[in-house]
Amino acid sequence: MRIMIAAAGSRGDVAPYTGLGAELRRAGHDVAIAATDTFEPLARDAGLEFHSLPADTRVHGDVTDRRDLIRTASAFITQLGQGFADAVDKGTDLLLLSTTTAPLGWHLTESTGTPSLGVYLQPTAPTGDFPPVVTGTRSLGRLANRATGRFALRMADRVYAQAVAQLRHRLGLPPASPSTLRRRQEQANWPILHGFSTALVPRPSDWRPGLDIVGNWWPHHNPEERLSSELEYFMSAGPRPVLITFGSMASGDGERLSEIAVQALRRARLRGILQTGSAELAADGDDVLTIGDVPHALLFPRLAAVVHHGGAGTSAAALRAGVPAVPVPVTADQPFWAGRLAALGVATAPILFRSLTAERLADSLDQAVKQQSYSQAAATAAQHMATEDGARKTLKAIQQMTDG
Repeated sequence: MRIMIAAAGSRGDVAPYTGLGAELRRAGHDVAIAATDTFEPLARDAGLEFHSLPADTRVHGDVTDRRDLIRTASAFITQLGQGFADAVDKGTDLLLLSTTTAPLGWHLTESTGTPSLGVYLQPTAPTGDFPPVVTGTRSLGRLANRATGRFALRMADRVYAQAVAQLRHRLGLPPASPSTLRRRQEQANWPILHGFSTALVPRPSDWRPGLDIVGNWWPHHNPEERLSSELEYFMSAGPRPVLITFGSMASGDGERLSEIAVQALRRARLRGILQTGSAELAADGDDVLTIGDVPHALLFPRLAAVVHHGGAGTSAAALRAGVPAVPVPVTADQPFWAGRLAALGVATAPILFRSLTAERLADSLDQAVKQQSYSQAAATAAQHMATEDGARKTLKAIQQMTDG
């Protein structure tokens, strides 16, 4: 079977699908990933075909400002829609659609008859259990949570409106709004598999049939890959260090964040590793090392704690490694995941990015590293996650879907 996984966004929105794709390929399927050009090396390294999606993944404007974020998202989605149909092979037998690409992929399914399945990294369906992932962490009560969840979906529909109109015209389909297609998919119980752990988000009891949580899809990495000799030397030269990373966030803030990071580490008397990322963190010293991209699975189990932006992938990787976290969420779904980590007892209370100081970071690091409750809770969550196999469950769901 020819399977295409369509995903778009930052690295954390794409990398998990390389592990899923590699598992499907081992099961005998031909697998391609459609993503923006930045992620072609990730797909190729996993042994997958790559198809280019036309969009600029660079963040523009102030992503901590909601209006700027919506404008950026709308421009990104409009770009994405312009070449979305070109990325899908005519011989594709099954489309796997991410949270970002599903509202576009549904129209290809309608036009071509190609079956599709949702593979989401965030819980987007309204529920009384918690508020929408894009509105923060404070519960408003069951009725209000569901109401705001529906409102969040309507706001997302607005972001997709122009791209959907252009795509349907291109495909020769009659006009239909994003909300019309979404409601149609909901009424048909369109299946969505969610690639995160029930340790963080148990399946809400009020979700409709067809919505399932299968466990994480982990980014592919070569099992023969090892840490660099420089990093190995640093790891063995003293107590377990703390990793500080903002992933694809905080572009242009590198100098300020690097200074805060080093000051916080030294106030807390901890060794640290700064991961460059989009922020371009950097520092020198016997107690600090700067690194580039390193597979989480190799590094995280050897850390004392992780300071991160609360992205879904980094949050899960730290949890899988049984390592406490200090979340510093920046935007989008990051406050949601940061709040879930704190509620689980595996992370300190989130520090909002705009209010980050060396003093606050040092205090949180001191808690995360020295209070055993955090590492104990993280170890318990890691044991839970070890029982989940998101890729295998997805493969089984695909087999059931195609056999039916």
